[in-house]
Amino acid sequence: MTPAEIDDAFHALADPTRRDIVRRTMTAQISVSALARDYPMSFAAVQKHVAVLERAHLVQKHRHGREQLVRAIPATIRRTTALLDQLESLWRDRIDRMDAVLADDDAADPARPSLTPHHPIPTRRKP
Repeated sequence: MTPAEIDDAFHALADPTRRDIVRRTMTAQISVSALARDYPMSFAAVQKHVAVLERAHLVQKHRHGREQLVRAIPATIRRTTALLDQLESLWRDRIDRMDAVLADDDAADPARPSLTPHHPIPTRRKP
């Protein structure tokens, strides 16, 4: 994904209504009017949410008679999920390296007090 595509996808998914629209359209096509009935907002507002998702290529809309049907685009969702998985892996690796550095520091200087207590915190006695 290009940086612009990533920005569009994360911008689109930042809104809970848009995330719900994507979730609902993953399993079936849904008309914009059916979507609009389920949200406490105007039809026009739901159309705008769908347009943001379309620009991010997370959903596509097509006409079927008088209705505009919306369905998710699984390929874009998979690419976005893969990107999130990569970011998670990057941060987990960084945390693992920090843990290793802290463990090495503790082993090198056993006299230094630990940041975590080795004894339970006393509880208050009832009067």
